[in-house]
Amino acid sequence: MKKRFFALSSLVLAAGLAFSAQASDADNTIIGAAAASEGTAVPSLAPVAERASQSVVTISVSGKKTVKSSIPEQFRFFGFDDMFPGLQPEQRETPFQALGSGIIIDAEKGYIITNFHVVDGADSIKVTTKDGTEYTAKKIGTDKQSDFAIVQIKSDKKLTAIPFADSDKVRVGDFVLAIGNPFGLGQTVTHGIVSALGRSGLNIENFENFIQTDAAINSGNSGGALVNLKGELVGMNTAIIAPSGGNVGIGFSIPSNMLKDLTGQIVKFGEVHRGFLGIMGGELSPDIAKAFDYESKKGAFVNQVMKGSAAEEAGIKAGDIITSINGMKINSFGELRAKIATMGPGKTIKLGIVRDGKEQTVSVVLKEDDGKSGSAAAASDSIDLIKGAGLRETDNGIEVVSVAKGSAAEKMGIKKGDLITGVNRKSVKTMKELHEILDKAERGTVALRIQRGNVTLFIW
Repeated sequence: MKKRFFALSSLVLAAGLAFSAQASDADNTIIGAAAASEGTAVPSLAPVAERASQSVVTISVSGKKTVKSSIPEQFRFFGFDDMFPGLQPEQRETPFQALGSGIIIDAEKGYIITNFHVVDGADSIKVTTKDGTEYTAKKIGTDKQSDFAIVQIKSDKKLTAIPFADSDKVRVGDFVLAIGNPFGLGQTVTHGIVSALGRSGLNIENFENFIQTDAAINSGNSGGALVNLKGELVGMNTAIIAPSGGNVGIGFSIPSNMLKDLTGQIVKFGEVHRGFLGIMGGELSPDIAKAFDYESKKGAFVNQVMKGSAAEEAGIKAGDIITSINGMKINSFGELRAKIATMGPGKTIKLGIVRDGKEQTVSVVLKEDDGKSGSAAAASDSIDLIKGAGLRETDNGIEVVSVAKGSAAEKMGIKKGDLITGVNRKSVKTMKELHEILDKAERGTVALRIQRGNVTLFIW
């Protein structure tokens, strides 16, 4: 499978053609608890690796993909594409083969989880277990948006399923092992630590909430296991930052709790039924946090609550800052979005929020996503949000009577008919009050409270 490169950050999905790279030298400070429990004299991670590796498999796929062959560059140079404007690129099917990894999660039913991009387009899926036995697998279900898939094998031999860890309890600095099939060398174990949690905004997947690790992950590791020192599954290795195409110590894994939720959805329905909160919002900048009397830089800013949504029924309002899910702190709007989407409808969750500088907890029963999930709005570094907007005072607020095309107001999403009712947490009723607040506000710290029909939202 081709490695997928991303501009600027050079993000690469960890599935791919099969070549290898080994781990860095072992850190002398690594805890030998696993080995010590076995009574060995020398600290070692071997007992953990031996247990966990029984649940990790190699996945090889083959199939055909439709590709477009464009006009050769030398002919373009001579103007052939201009001479024949109706000439269409040729479409043809090209065979492909690829290697990746997978994790046995149900020994009796033979369920194996892996990445969507490992089995995407595959006509044939072969699974090889640790003992070298090869099986033909079938797809049970996939979810492209979270890069997740389940395949199934039937085996007369006893399979070993991996136990799941609670990824919400994982901490930065925890030791982890990455097990997979890098570059097709065969099963390989590398070690490292958890480098960061709740990584999002990488544009690898639609729903991102990654565990970052410096354990060596390379092409072919996609779908492999990230385990703790108890041999429990912490995450599924998915992508790396690879400016040179190889491991540089920045890898990303889908958390085990997210994997568990996705598995439950696919096994039950054959597809993922997404949970739906019903908000639109964005990442919490330091300036917006300051303007809303919130000291932390972590959380998700709510700029709109949809009518009839789970969020509205729970009493969430525009201007709230969501800080936690079920008591676990969240880092970003992206993390919130990914967790909600994979939980499934009907679940009751507790959201920690900050409103007017005060913390509170609300109970929310998630609804099912109808495809209208809120996305993050763009933020502005300018206080001139109203430039280009024609305004007039009314009894209910400051009405937007016109918006100039291409103006700052239009780019920020202000629309004709909007009522400006406040700035940050302060209400405004007159043009004088509005301009006074804008004149005194620091650059980048302004969020306008807008009444649009029956909907209240913030624009910043």
